[in-house]
Amino acid sequence: MPEQPVQPEQPVQPEPSVQPEQPVVLITAATGNVGPHAAAHLLQAGARVRALVLPDDPNIGRLPEGVEIHRGDLGDPDTLDAALDGVDGVFLMWPFFSLPVDSAPTVLRKIEATARRVAFVSSVGVHIGLEPVDNNCHAYIEKLLEGTTLEWTFLRTTGFHCNSAMTFADQVRTGDIVRFPYGAATRTSVHEGDLAAVGAKALTAEGHARKAYLVSGPQALSQAAQLQVIAEVTGRELTWEDIEHDAARKAMVDAGWPPSYADGALDYFETLTRTPEVGSNVVEEVTGRPARTFRDWVVEHTHLFH
Repeated sequence: MPEQPVQPEQPVQPEPSVQPEQPVVLITAATGNVGPHAAAHLLQAGARVRALVLPDDPNIGRLPEGVEIHRGDLGDPDTLDAALDGVDGVFLMWPFFSLPVDSAPTVLRKIEATARRVAFVSSVGVHIGLEPVDNNCHAYIEKLLEGTTLEWTFLRTTGFHCNSAMTFADQVRTGDIVRFPYGAATRTSVHEGDLAAVGAKALTAEGHARKAYLVSGPQALSQAAQLQVIAEVTGRELTWEDIEHDAARKAMVDAGWPPSYADGALDYFETLTRTPEVGSNVVEEVTGRPARTFRDWVVEHTHLFH
């Protein structure tokens, strides 16, 4: 299902440190599930943070105090000039669900003209060779970035805790059975705040240029096991019920998924019933602290399941 905004947890309320040369970092798609976390971590690192938001974005209030708001649209590169003026780095997220990549070459040329670093939120599909360049998604933008002079860092995430949890949340609130395909699919999803912390480090510290990081959580859990974590944290008795592939595809497309994305996701979930998703220790290696577990995320967001 399309990504649903989740209010980020409150612990990171930084007092920006003062540095002699304060880097300027722009975050694109800034009010989604990662952007507010990225803004908080960048402010904590002493950066001056800008957020690129659509003119009618209703979620600006999710951003921390101190972030500069710039109205613009990745689909219309000419609207980006003010936001990019004087930037040192870009925390780049591309909203593939809603925006084709036609404008990406022009956007990256504009970024290259002013910025030094880019942290791009990519996908595990690129890491394992599942996503081809001609799919016009993460692999395509990675290839474009490789052809620039930018010091890029690829954040190849295995998926976010929030997306897994929010897939089940509506059903948990209204009943005791969650129906979804491939309950045995075993994932290593990451806390979106941890992914943001890795990206912030890449943009504000040395040693991350031209590196492709597989960014995962600390454990492998099947989707059915994730549901049981939700049950334990909320004190509920919840049951998983697999639904058939074609029915799941129809529901995903009806909910707004592009058909090719629905097919790719379901095919990938099927493979994860046989071989667990890959994982890494990148969060701890880059940030110096352990990655948070799925249970940690659910504890932070218990209210979403009631």
